[in-house]
Order: sequence, then C-alpha cells, then structure tokens
Amino acid sequence: KCRTGPLDIVFVIDSSRSVRPFEFETMRRFMMDIISNLDVGPNATRVGVIQYSSQVQNIFSLKTFFTRADMERAINSIIPLAQGTMTGLAIQYAMNVAFSTQEGARPLHKRIPRIAIIVTDGRPQDRVTEVATQARNAGIEIYAVGIQRADMNSLRAMASPPLEEHVFLVESFELIQQFAKQFQDKLCGVDMCVEREHGCQHSCVSTPGSFYCECNPGYRLNMDGKTCSPIDACADGRHGCQHHCVSVRGSYSCRCRAGYYLSQNKRSCTMIDYCSFGNHSCQHECVSIPNGHYCRCRSGFTLQPDSKSCRATDLCNGVDHGCEFKCVSTEGSYHCVCPEGQQLQADGKSCSKCGAGHVDLVMVIDGSKSVRPQNFELVKQFVNRIVDLLEVSPHGTRVGLVQYSSRVRTEFPLNKYHSADEIKKAVMDVEYMEKGTMTGLALKHMVEHSFSELEGARPLSHNIPRIGLVFTDGRSQDDISEWARRAKESGIVMFAVGVGKAVEEELRAIASEPVEQHFSYSADFTTMTHLVENFSLNICPEEGKGETEIRSPCECEALVQFQTNTVAILQSLTEKNILWACSLAQMTARLEDLEKQIANKK
Repeated sequence: KCRTGPLDIVFVIDSSRSVRPFEFETMRRFMMDIISNLDVGPNATRVGVIQYSSQVQNIFSLKTFFTRADMERAINSIIPLAQGTMTGLAIQYAMNVAFSTQEGARPLHKRIPRIAIIVTDGRPQDRVTEVATQARNAGIEIYAVGIQRADMNSLRAMASPPLEEHVFLVESFELIQQFAKQFQDKLCGVDMCVEREHGCQHSCVSTPGSFYCECNPGYRLNMDGKTCSPIDACADGRHGCQHHCVSVRGSYSCRCRAGYYLSQNKRSCTMIDYCSFGNHSCQHECVSIPNGHYCRCRSGFTLQPDSKSCRATDLCNGVDHGCEFKCVSTEGSYHCVCPEGQQLQADGKSCSKCGAGHVDLVMVIDGSKSVRPQNFELVKQFVNRIVDLLEVSPHGTRVGLVQYSSRVRTEFPLNKYHSADEIKKAVMDVEYMEKGTMTGLALKHMVEHSFSELEGARPLSHNIPRIGLVFTDGRSQDDISEWARRAKESGIVMFAVGVGKAVEEELRAIASEPVEQHFSYSADFTTMTHLVENFSLNICPEEGKGETEIRSPCECEALVQFQTNTVAILQSLTEKNILWACSLAQMTARLEDLEKQIANKK
C-alpha cells in the first residue's frame, strides 16, 4: 500500500470518440489498479474522477466515496461521452470545482498534496498552456499520461516540473496496465519521514518526494516549519467568556471572578446571592455584592454603626413632603404644622390663607444664564408656592412678576390677574431670558414702574402694604445700593432670596430691617422650597391697613371671648367675696352674743 500520507487525487480521463470502447476499459483498469494500492479514507487519501470530451462530467467528487469498493463500482458504471477533446476545459473544471473545499478537497493550510492525473490519447482541441499554469499556481500537481496518439508538446505544457517525473507516454492502451505499477511507485515514492532526519517536533507527514511537519491538536507549527507552540484559543477574542478565558491545548474554558459562578451556558457569570444563605441578620434589606453582602435600610431610616439595624431618619429632608409651612419628622414618618394663628387644612399640608389684609406683592426673579433652564423651572414653582399662601382678588392681594437678566421685562403687572389660578398659569408660561445679571436695573424698574398706580399698585393713601421680593443666584453686574435704598425709602418692604452663588452682602443691602427676617439663602435650587416657610408669616400682615380698618376675625373673636370670660370670672369672685363677708359679719355678731351671755351667768 502507498502509505506516504494523505493525498487529494483527481483522475481526469479522456473519453473522446477517438478512444474506442475496449481501450476505455483499459483506462478503467488503470484507475482501479492505482486506487487499490492507496490508503483511502476521509482522513487518508481521497479520490475523485471526472471524464471529458467536448464537455466535462463529474463521476464522483473527493467527498463522495471513502472505500475502494464504492469507487470501483462508480468507475465501472462510467459511460464514455464519445465527442471532442477539450482538455483545457477539463483542467479548468478540475481547478475551479473538483479541487474546491465544497467538493471535498482539504484546505490548503493543511498542506495535503493536490494531484491531478490527466490521461489522454490525442491532441487537445482547446488551449491548455495558460489554464494548466493557473492550476499549477493554485497548488495542483499535474501528472500528464499520454497514450498512443497523444501530443507530447501538449503533455509537457500541462505537466508540473520536473517534466521527467510528471510526463509519461505509453505506446498503446494494452501497455497502460503495466505502466500503472511504474506510475504508482512514482506517485508514492519512498517514505521521506523514514529515510530522512526530518526534525519534526510532533509528527512527520510524507508526500511524494518530500515531507512536512504537523503539530498535535492544540498546537500550531512555528515559522521554522518543525517546532510547535501551544495555540492560545483565547487570543482571538471570540471565546465569549464574560470574565476570564483560560487556554487549554488549543481549546479554552471560561472562569468567573471571585464571588461569581459559571452559568449553564459555560460563558456568562452569575453573582453569588450571599443574602440567600439566610445568615445576614439585616433588620430591613440584604444586598448581595461580589464576595459578600451589606445591609440597607428602607426609605426614611439610617443604618446604625452595627451595619445591621436601622433607625428612622428626618424624613422631612429626604422626601417631597409638600408641607406649606413646616414639616415635623417622627419615627418613620412626618406631619405638617402651620404657624401660630393658622390652621392645617383638610389635605394635611396647606394652611389657612393669608386673608386678613391687603398686599401689593411684586416678585423680581433672576433670569440670567447662570440660573439654567431646569433651575428656572424650579424658580417658577417657588413663585407659585408663594402665591398659594395668598388670598388673591382685586380688592385683596395683588401680585405682579418681573424677570431680569441684562435687561428687565414685566411678565405681568399687579392689575393683570385677579385669581391665584390665573397667576400660577401665567408664571408657568414665563420664558427664560438668559444673559447677564443687572439686579440694580431690576430694582430701578420695580420702584419706578411695578409699584406705579398705572400698573395696578393702590395709592399710598390707602395704606396697602407694598412688598418686593427679589430672587437672585449670583453677584450683580451693576450697583444695587442706590435703588435698594430708594425702594425701602418709598415704603416698599423688601425681601431678598439668594441661591447658589448669591452674594450675602448684596442680599443684606436689598433686605428691609430687621435684616435677619427679610433675607434667606439656599445652597441649591432643589432645596429652596423650605424658604417659603420663612416668608409665610412675614409676607402675611397681622392687620390689613386701609381707609377702613380691617381686623382679623379670628383675633377679634379671641379678644372678645377673653374679655367676656375675664369679666365673668371677676363678677363671680366679687359675688363670692360679698357673700363671704356677710357670713363673716353674721358669725362675728353671734360670737359676741354668746360672750355676753356667758359673762352675765358668771
């Protein structure tokens, strides 16, 4: 047997009309004699057969049969085409189809020799030189076997070098069977791996006249063609391991980091749920993390130093409580309270309205670029919280709004809207101005225009309190001192609210006396809602002053009730004192009577 190593052999058989039937039978015998001495199989030598004349016919491919018996049956069933001699067309088919991996040829990188054995008896009717060169350049070793009338020049044009080892001319079909033994020796040759010092690290594969080295599975051949190196199966990045890839002899396995375990797909990792072990001792919640766990408290509670137990926190600072005046935290909860003289409403959050007096309130808000759009929306919500405190009506409280940046714009004057809902809607429709911070210019506008009778301020003779509320988030780009002073001199009670980078010195300059009651500061826009509580009592006057004095009904009733109760108590005490004095006089008189009687008896 030819055991020099696996081969991919394709017989290219001439079945033109010049080949007579009995001559074609000798060609069948030639192929079967060679196959009988080959070690055929899927991992050994593979064989394919094509016949040609004016066209090419595939008898069986390299992937079709892997036993000699199947191959011989297929060869015996060949029916000659009996037409022309298109040898070039047959070589083209062998190169493009018969030796393709789709038809069973092993990939070139496996270095399995590809051998084409062309058997012909005449001169080709097409060109063979160019296509044969292409086939040889594609790695196909061509043996050209000519019989009887074959053209030697054509055989030499087709065959691989050296020509003396690849070109054979047989005088007649009768001699071809004798030639098969000679050709088999040429095809197989000696076992070069045995005859030579090959130097292969793993294994040697013998080929006709040569050999090559192969590596064991999991290794690749180095550049020297002899030594082998382990294949890093993780290096190409296609392993799909979520955490770590471990290369093992040409293959790989996935591993997970500490605290994780490998999932069923053997690639992804799942964190170990340490909380599921049931020994965490957390009072509220257990949270698993790699290599362990930690305890977490529910909203409104704080984790204690033991890292397990929880205690209620100040919910008022942690939630949007919605209290109009003040929020009071309790164990795991909170409740709202109102200032003295006001009652908590049915919603549990709002307080009774400031309806005891009349106010003209103008709010001046900073619309400079440092505020930013999202914070400007919070400013508008702040304004509407102030409006919620007021009893807005044409004869009650009036509200105006001014926005400023590098210029000043009246959003709506005091006489524009007559209900809280109208004002709140108008506030939410205000568009952000951006640009600079001209606080001084805004104060001038407020004094000269916003509190004018033309824009809805009631005459000073009516004694309606005028309140100005200035909101800013940074240092003014102009002087504020003069118009802050004029505002207060004109009878306007000034409140100053600062957020973020607002300058305390400027806020104090704007605020009325006592300053501590008229200016407030918040470090952040999101936490400034508590400033509404600071103004709820200061903005609402204890008494409204006007042409007709209006007193708080609640205060009047309390005063009258107190006076009535006091008078009743005093009268009761007086009556009791009179009765007691009368009784004492009567007792004294009777005692004197008794003393006289005793004296007379003596």
